[in-house]
Amino acid sequence: MELGVVDRYTHDVAEAVREADMVFVAVPLGAMRGVFGKMCGHLREDAVVTDGGSAKASVIADFRAACPGALARFVPGHPIAGTEHNGVEASFAGLYRGRRVILTPDPDNTSAQATRRVEAMWRACGAEVIRMEVERHDRVLAATSHLPHMLAFGLVDALARMDEHDDIFRFAAGGFRDFTRIASSNPVMWRDICIANRSALSRVMHDFADEMKDLALTIERGDGDHLLAIFERAKAARDAYVDGLEAGARDDPAE
Repeated sequence: MELGVVDRYTHDVAEAVREADMVFVAVPLGAMRGVFGKMCGHLREDAVVTDGGSAKASVIADFRAACPGALARFVPGHPIAGTEHNGVEASFAGLYRGRRVILTPDPDNTSAQATRRVEAMWRACGAEVIRMEVERHDRVLAATSHLPHMLAFGLVDALARMDEHDDIFRFAAGGFRDFTRIASSNPVMWRDICIANRSALSRVMHDFADEMKDLALTIERGDGDHLLAIFERAKAARDAYVDGLEAGARDDPAE
């Protein structure tokens, strides 16, 4: 309230949702079921509930277990936005502008009207809304978001345990800082994400471990041709990705 971010607040979940027409649940995945349980029975009959969880299958299971009577008004969602910082002090008004938000409504339960209301809310924030199947969402995010965080956490932890860790961090250049930035993310949130999406994430991590083993063997053999082929493929894919982002920003009137 001192920062002007909210108009009022309460620590009582039931009180918070009692008069709300839209409820956005933004807590770590491990806390979702508890919050859903506390709000169930206190929602208005026309209230729509959505969330910002990074893994959707677990959130849907939690809502189904805690509040089965309101499934028609639950629209699972995931805004693809944010930074490595957390807390209200890190908030800013344009967080979702020009970003994508994935919605995974249940075709058997979620009402079309509830989905349209959530889509309208996100578009009002300047976001691009995409619908996706739950399983596809969890597989895609395991590869594009969860795996990179695991690499950053794992690399920093491994280097910190080396005997030369003082020199390693003292002489680390900008590339190290950029790559490991997301290792400053909230540990509790990422623990919950890993557990919630463990099936998809463990598969993609095993595949990446195989890729790293092949790269290590290639370097050990001194196979420059194979290394060059890997690096060229990676550069082409990365450049195409960045070019696509820049083109999207130029075409977006909100930018």
